[in-house]
Amino acid sequence: MTKIAHRIYLVTLSLIVIVALVALFMKGYAYYITSLEERAFHPEHSMLKPSGILGHGIGIIGSLFMIFGVILYMARKRYRIFSRLGVLKHWLEFHIFLCTLGPILVLFHTSFKFGGIVAISFWSMVAVFLSGIIGRFIYIQIPRSIEGRELSLNEIRDMKGDIGAALNQSVQLDEGSFEMIVASTRSKISRFQGNVFSRTLKRYIQDKKALRSVKNVLRSNKIPKAERTQVIRLVNNEISLNRRIERLVTMQNLFKYWHVAHLPFALVMLVIMVIHVGVTIVFGYRWIF
Repeated sequence: MTKIAHRIYLVTLSLIVIVALVALFMKGYAYYITSLEERAFHPEHSMLKPSGILGHGIGIIGSLFMIFGVILYMARKRYRIFSRLGVLKHWLEFHIFLCTLGPILVLFHTSFKFGGIVAISFWSMVAVFLSGIIGRFIYIQIPRSIEGRELSLNEIRDMKGDIGAALNQSVQLDEGSFEMIVASTRSKISRFQGNVFSRTLKRYIQDKKALRSVKNVLRSNKIPKAERTQVIRLVNNEISLNRRIERLVTMQNLFKYWHVAHLPFALVMLVIMVIHVGVTIVFGYRWIF
């Protein structure tokens, strides 16, 4: 999938979620703001109540979206037979799409009224959704190949180039300026120094200062703009790789802890969802079939 096709793909998925959210909100706004005691007399009650034609239908569709979103992504990730079916990153994005649209549909299925054991499933779904956002943030912090495979520490180190050789080929600098630029690409903060927030702040400040210093050195050496841009890009790339190396282990550990929270909530949600569906069938609730 090309970059343009990938952007179209993401925009399309995002628009589907937004359109569904706006359409459902506009359709049922007057009903949802009506008090629970007066809803039975609302003209849209038979359609929008949880057992109504629309309310029941979007509940079924939303539940299927979440189930398929989990099953498809886990199958693509865990079973080798599916390993060549697209890029894992794109499957994750589709998983996020289904597991975002699904909870939205389920929310409108409840007509914003939930209690009893179903409330546990609902709030578990909310916890899964919120933890999924956090998990996505952690996921994108871990360096990966173009196929979506997690890179090892050695693979990231191999991505680092010889900044000194690249500088010699690109520009002519005096020895002091050359050493200063090379030194700016070396990480100076140990990952064991301070907590994660102080380390992140220190690295950010250090990197910004390093880039400013490099720009000033290049200007003082009267390097043409095209060559300056090329050198700054090289330096920025090396600094970015340093950050990736430093945060790799931290993010890998966070991802392990994240699974401890995300998976149990997902299991609770799915188990109670199955119980809920089973009970509704036993008590004779039907949709259009």
